[in-house]
Amino acid sequence: MSVQSYLKGTTAVKIAASAESAAAGGRIAGGERLPPVRALAQQLGVSPATVAAAYRILQERGIAFADGRRGTIVRHASPAAPPAPALLPPHVRDLATGNPAPDMLPDLAPFLRKLDGRPRLYRDDLSDPDLVALARTQFAGDGVPADSVAVVSGALDGIERVLREQVRPGDRVLVEDPCFTGVIDLLHALSLVPVPVSVDDEGLLPGAMQQAGAAEAIIVTPRAQNPTGAAVTEKRGRQLRALLRQRPELLLIEDDHAGPVAGTPYVTLVEASRERWAVVRSVSKSLGPDLRLAILSGDARTIARVEGRQTLGIRWVSHILQKLVVALWRDKSVQKQLARAERTYARRRDALVDALHVRGIEAHGTSGLNVWIPLAEESSVVQALFQRGWAVAAGERYRIRTLPAVRVTIASLDAGDAASFADDLAQALRPAKRRAAGA
Repeated sequence: MSVQSYLKGTTAVKIAASAESAAAGGRIAGGERLPPVRALAQQLGVSPATVAAAYRILQERGIAFADGRRGTIVRHASPAAPPAPALLPPHVRDLATGNPAPDMLPDLAPFLRKLDGRPRLYRDDLSDPDLVALARTQFAGDGVPADSVAVVSGALDGIERVLREQVRPGDRVLVEDPCFTGVIDLLHALSLVPVPVSVDDEGLLPGAMQQAGAAEAIIVTPRAQNPTGAAVTEKRGRQLRALLRQRPELLLIEDDHAGPVAGTPYVTLVEASRERWAVVRSVSKSLGPDLRLAILSGDARTIARVEGRQTLGIRWVSHILQKLVVALWRDKSVQKQLARAERTYARRRDALVDALHVRGIEAHGTSGLNVWIPLAEESSVVQALFQRGWAVAAGERYRIRTLPAVRVTIASLDAGDAASFADDLAQALRPAKRRAAGA
């Protein structure tokens, strides 16, 4: 059945509800275009203004987004239909999901057994003082002011909380292009407008940032940029900080999701004189994704607003998790393991990039857990690699204006695997090269 057949109702609220229900039930797929306003209005016997209002409701709910002349598009991931986990056949290696390598994560069991089991009560502090002290030391070592610190439930939770307190629906937000899908999905869900800024291996391009125009906020990943692996260099950092000084009103958010296993030093764009800023540092890639915890440093007003809103909702991040992270950060064996993980990821990342370059294939990945491989076309290559036993992420979900590519997670890919993958990718690309030569 066509998309149009699932849309019902005579009011904006009912039309929007029918579209949301169809998306939740899988009857309307992500990426599908909703009917033109006038065509649907004629079908339902309502005014075009009613349909336009329904589409605005869908956009405000994060179910759909307006895409210029293409019309209104249903989002791939939305509050109505979150993405279902893809089950891979046993013979297919998962290089698509962005997970850290399990053998690079610390075993939590002995630390859990040693935790203080005394119950916490409602009047206790939001944040564990030992965790805050350790976080301040880490931030200070990276040149990040840390007078005001909060504890949040992961990097995206921190970003969302800062955005909710500082910007409003319809505001423009500068983002890296390509950009982490979670950030793009979050912005759409908050009815914010992502404005792409191109990146290279050293981070945001200053010229592209200047040309991006007015915005209320900017989200930057200084290292382990997802999906490209870019890392801001000292020189690029100076250039970007100079540009940011010219825009003192801009809310600056930095996402350090990889932390100590990123493979490169942290170069912050934050300066102490900046009025609105936040840096969120997650433990998911270094200590494990199930530890839903990140440290948020920021200006005093932003952190006060975040903590104030926390007390109205989740109240606090579990002190069991906070104490666990303190124990892990203080343990010398964990510190050694994190250093080993950082070296291992760097070797695996370099091995894949080098193997691809030897075969004449462009690849990018100077930090983090991913390598970005530009291509002429995505879907056929993703399918060909899948048939050869490799699952990779198509670049479409990450790109705004960037050309096609695939993202490969290198966390569990050793040197021998990298050579095999590079051979298979080269084979997958040959038919396309032959077609291009014969055209």
